[in-house]
Amino acid sequence: MRSDWHTVAVVALRERWNELLPGSTPLADELVARYVERTRRAYRDQYLDIVLTALDQLIQLSTDPTSVRLAAWFHRAVHEPGGGPAEDAESSARLAERTLPTYGVDPIRIAEVARLIRLTGELTTPPTDSYAPPRRDANGDVLLDAVNAVLAAAPVRYAAHASEVRRDAGDRATAVERRYDEVSHLLDGHLYRTQLARQRMGTAARANLEAELAGLDKELPAPWRGWQQAALAATSTFGAIAAALVSIAASGASWQVPTIEPEPGWPPVVLAAVAFFSAPLLFRSARSSSQRARLISGAVVAVAVTGLLVAWARVPVTNPAVGVGLRVPLMISALLLLLTAGTAALAASLLRTRTARFLPSRNLGQQLAWLAVPGVIALALLLIVQPLARGYVLSSNERVEGAREPAGERPQSALDGGVAWISRTLSGAGAEEAVGTKYGIAIPRQTGVVEMLDAATGELRWRYSRSDSDEKPDIVATDNGDYVLAEFADVGYVLLDADTGKRKAAWPGDTRQHSIQQADPLLTGEEVARGSDKLHGVDPDGTTRWTFEPGRCTDIGAVATTNTVVAFLGHNCGDEPDEMAGLDLVSGKKLWTKAPTDMFRRPIVVGGLVVVAEPGGDSDVPAALVGIEPRTGETKWRWPVPRDWSCRTLLNSAGRFLVVVDCPGSQPSRTIVTAIDAVTGQTAWQTTAPVSARARVTVTSDGRVVSLARGSDGCWANVISKTGFRQVRLPTAISCSRDAVAIGNLVLTSGPGSVIALR
Repeated sequence: MRSDWHTVAVVALRERWNELLPGSTPLADELVARYVERTRRAYRDQYLDIVLTALDQLIQLSTDPTSVRLAAWFHRAVHEPGGGPAEDAESSARLAERTLPTYGVDPIRIAEVARLIRLTGELTTPPTDSYAPPRRDANGDVLLDAVNAVLAAAPVRYAAHASEVRRDAGDRATAVERRYDEVSHLLDGHLYRTQLARQRMGTAARANLEAELAGLDKELPAPWRGWQQAALAATSTFGAIAAALVSIAASGASWQVPTIEPEPGWPPVVLAAVAFFSAPLLFRSARSSSQRARLISGAVVAVAVTGLLVAWARVPVTNPAVGVGLRVPLMISALLLLLTAGTAALAASLLRTRTARFLPSRNLGQQLAWLAVPGVIALALLLIVQPLARGYVLSSNERVEGAREPAGERPQSALDGGVAWISRTLSGAGAEEAVGTKYGIAIPRQTGVVEMLDAATGELRWRYSRSDSDEKPDIVATDNGDYVLAEFADVGYVLLDADTGKRKAAWPGDTRQHSIQQADPLLTGEEVARGSDKLHGVDPDGTTRWTFEPGRCTDIGAVATTNTVVAFLGHNCGDEPDEMAGLDLVSGKKLWTKAPTDMFRRPIVVGGLVVVAEPGGDSDVPAALVGIEPRTGETKWRWPVPRDWSCRTLLNSAGRFLVVVDCPGSQPSRTIVTAIDAVTGQTAWQTTAPVSARARVTVTSDGRVVSLARGSDGCWANVISKTGFRQVRLPTAISCSRDAVAIGNLVLTSGPGSVIALR
């Protein structure tokens, strides 16, 4: 029965050749034989019949009907199992080029036929819009629409054709995946080039393809499919929740600093409420393709955009007295998160319109997307939103002023009673807060200002000010005087270039509670509730190189040389004795530990050694001074403190010398100054002067001990040095009630609203 039906089909197909090429009966028989050969699994005689039938309906649109018909007969004449359209088209075109000359076909027509055949190798590429084609190819459009007519065949016939194509491709799993991609690609564009083919076959072809795609979808494993949809839905949901959290954080911050008048607190609260209630609405919208879902998503986007425009218009204009508060970047960040959430929901709704039929209800890819998105949003809040908000506030509220002339060399005060220079640029500050740097003398002042004075002239080199701070910052010099580290209230640590005044870094927020243990090299301490104190080795930009945490109930003090930190650990619970530890300055690695009988006090670095005071019982006067090699913990020397010394025993570093200030015996009205060579531990020189041991002193780098004293006829400078004791009458502008400060060998004092350098 099948043989009879097959014979009828072949005869009917052979009759279609008709008068296409006179005297070409053998060619027609050869072509028919190729389409019906038993080795074929796809593109058999039924397929050719559908193509030729469709061609009869479209042929009037062509400019060379004969060439189009010949190309239709030849386009799958050569087909290898598993072969793709491109390979079949190329082989079939070559067959036409070999055989058609035998039957007297004109070379120009042969070239056209071969060209048309090769066009069928790109059938999976969706055509461009026929209303605006890049170039008009009537013959090609007609042939390709006829070839694609199989897409619009009767559903049963199309299903058989699709099954044959998949079986012909070889491995089933690979064939199904490849066919799924091909069908999806076809559905993404126009199926037909000519308007006539679209009208007659477009609807049926699209229905067949969608039905095939639905069947393929059931056969394909889908561990990852739909993760994009899930990621967008998760972004819309958790983005809105993140916007609510950031809005809540903004409610505790100010919009403007300082706050001149009460600020309304309702905007961040309202935004938090809107974002919170938007989360479930956006979740539902992202999972729906309805018009209502898109309207809800669009409304959220509109609210976020409107809020951004209002917030941007109301950002305070900063000046030296008014700054931007943290609420500004937080509110803008919250609105951006809400905008992202609304946009993601809108995109998910639009995407679902095209993919909903083929999305599995739940799979690994979707589950991972729902897990990954909140993690990404949390990381974005911590690593992007928070740093950007803090950076915005830092940069918006700072100003650097001054000509920044080249720095002059720091002079040496001979202390002859004269004045080298007077700086009157300051108010509310004095010499006590002065810090020496490589490029001048830094002095803090009220209203959040740091000024750098030229050490040679006292002229202002630069002024760094912050609008968001009205308190005097604490400053230290670090990195060999290249930088000034300033701690501003409610801002934290800011690193300034000592030459230009520009901010080089702002320490991370988690270091705001760190206290400076030593400025150069830089060490910070951190008090930890219910635990051990921590010691940090820190770079000037605030990066923590290492952290040393010795254990619970431990207080830490530390000093550092150029390569080693000596930490003093006081255990205040249990029976564990106090101890010292040596740490590598770069890595924080512990080098040594030792437990002295009595905990050393008042450590100071002199000449590369760490000098400590050995306790002398109940007295504040130590029993001895001990020089310790920091790298090994070895005691290099021990200098006994005379038993008759009875004052505070001040220790100061002056180059290679340890300068010790005390009072002899029970004579607090006299001061004894001793210089000890830090290398040998031997006394280098000693001077006694009729100066009260209670006077506040400063020590120059060459070992002079200077203090101020008020006499009946004015303010005097007491100078104790290796050569003896002398007093110098100072100008009347100097305030004797404020302390002198030595920066190197330059001595600074204070006047009313000024800093004075002594000549």
